[in-house]
Amino acid sequence: MPRDLHPRLLRGFVATAESLHFGRAAERLHIAQQALSRDVRSLELALGGALFHRSTRSVELTEAGRALLPKARRLLALHDEIVAAADGRALLIDLNSEPGGTDLAEARLLEAARRALPEHELLARFHGGLAAAARELLDHRLDVSFGRFAGLPTALRSQLAHVPVRLERLAVHLPEQHPLAALARVPLRALAGHPVDICLGNPATTEWTDLGRRLLDEHGLAAAPGRTPAVGAVEFGRYLTRHGDPVLTTTGGPSIPGGVVRPLVDPVPLSLLGLVHRPELRHPGLAAMRTAAAELGAREGWLRRPAGSWLPPEDAALLRA
Repeated sequence: MPRDLHPRLLRGFVATAESLHFGRAAERLHIAQQALSRDVRSLELALGGALFHRSTRSVELTEAGRALLPKARRLLALHDEIVAAADGRALLIDLNSEPGGTDLAEARLLEAARRALPEHELLARFHGGLAAAARELLDHRLDVSFGRFAGLPTALRSQLAHVPVRLERLAVHLPEQHPLAALARVPLRALAGHPVDICLGNPATTEWTDLGRRLLDEHGLAAAPGRTPAVGAVEFGRYLTRHGDPVLTTTGGPSIPGGVVRPLVDPVPLSLLGLVHRPELRHPGLAAMRTAAAELGAREGWLRRPAGSWLPPEDAALLRA
C-alpha cells in the first residue's frame, strides 16, 4: 500500500462514480478519457481492488467503490478547504431568486454549506438568469450559479460543469383578480386565451424562455409579448398587476405582493434545476453545496420524476448523464 494518494486520482474516481460514464467524467474534468481511465486504474492498483464493474454498455460501482465514494468526497472537500484557506477567497454564488420562498432549493443548499463551513465566506447575490451568469462564470466574475443548464447554447455548456439538483414543478404567477386565480391548480388547457409571460426578449434568461416556448408550443398555447423585466418582489408585483398576464415560474418561490402562485397540471410540467460552475473550480463551499444536493436529493426525492409529467428531452438526458 503506497503512503500517499494524489488528490487527482480521487477526483477522477468521484467524477466517474457520479456520472457512471468515463467519457462524461473526463469532459467534466477537462482531461482526456484515456488519462482518466489511467488514473482510475492507478487508484484501483493502489487500493488493491476494482472500484467499477465495466462493460461495453455500462459502468457500475463495486462494493469497494460504493464504500470509498463518501470518504473520497470528504477527503477532497478537506483538501479544497485547505487550499481555499490559503488565499481566504470568498465564494460568490448567484441564487437567481431572492430568499424568502417556501422551498427554494438554492437557498437550502447555501444554508447547508454555511452551516458546514462557518469559517468560510459564502457570498450570495440574486441577479437571476443562467444565460447571463454563464458568461460571468467563464470570466471568473462569478463562481456558482443555478438554473436550467439544458437551455444554454452547446458552446457554453461544453465549458461548464453541471450538477442536477431538483426537478421543479412549473407554475404561474397570477394577479389576485385573474379568473384563473380561483383555481387551486391550473390545467395547461385552461391557459388557452391567456398568453403566458415567458420573459421573451430578456437576454439574461434565454434558457428560461426556451423552456417556456417548448411548453407552450407543445400544448398549443400563446406567449405574451416581451417586456422590460421587473427586478425585486415589489416591482414584480406592480408588473404583474399592470400587465395581467400569467407569468411562468416554479413553485416554492418568494411571495409577490398582489399575486398568487398556482401549480400547472394535466400534465405536470417540470424544469431541471442545476448547479453550474467552472470545471476547475476548487472551493470547500462548492464541495459542501454539492454534498448537500446529493444528500437532500436522496432524502427528499428531488430528482424523482412523477409519472406522466412533462420534461423536455434535453433536460431528461441530463438526468441520465
